[in-house]
Amino acid sequence: MSDTDSFIEEVTEEVRRDRLFALMKRYGWILIVAVLLLVGGATFNEYRKAQARSAAEATGDAMIAALRQNDPLDRAAELSKLVPESAGAQAVALMLEASEQVELGEFDAAIAGLQRVEGNAELPLIYRQVAAFKRLALQGESLSLEDRRSGYEALIGPGSALRLLAEEQLALIEIEGGNTEAAAKSLQAIASDAEATAGLRQRASQLMVALGVEPEPPAGAGE
Repeated sequence: MSDTDSFIEEVTEEVRRDRLFALMKRYGWILIVAVLLLVGGATFNEYRKAQARSAAEATGDAMIAALRQNDPLDRAAELSKLVPESAGAQAVALMLEASEQVELGEFDAAIAGLQRVEGNAELPLIYRQVAAFKRLALQGESLSLEDRRSGYEALIGPGSALRLLAEEQLALIEIEGGNTEAAAKSLQAIASDAEATAGLRQRASQLMVALGVEPEPPAGAGE
């Protein structure tokens, strides 16, 4: 390479540096702000996670402390004071408070609390279904057979965690209505269901025996 070529290359490189420096002076603040936003956003997200975790732990500790009270009246009072940040924790607190109110004989207050959970569309379905199941159990004597039947039928569906328990209640409603044949058929289906717990299968079989029906052995039991 000649001296002329070397000189031209050095000048060209110098011009490039000058242009880069000028661009950095003009637009470098944008890069700095972007970096600050990125780092600040990550830090803020971690802060929010830590705050949420701390709030959840505090709510859990408060619930445990409330449940350790000896008197159900004190337990209910302490649970009513809780103000959890998350909707799920609020639902749990309301259902726990309802349980204490039932023990105190305050059924109307318990039902009202369960209805608040049941009607909260922001909650996951399982919370609302559990609240509805508890409410239906408390209102058993005040609701008609048809109202109870429609209430439990609403708890049966694909992926419902309360499906079998609701079907058990429907079988009991059939017994109450004098339709023992339909009840026995439902109970047999429950006893044969692979998802049924041992306790639920036993209850279903015992009810069938009480109805004078011999439970069928589960499929494959004799193999």
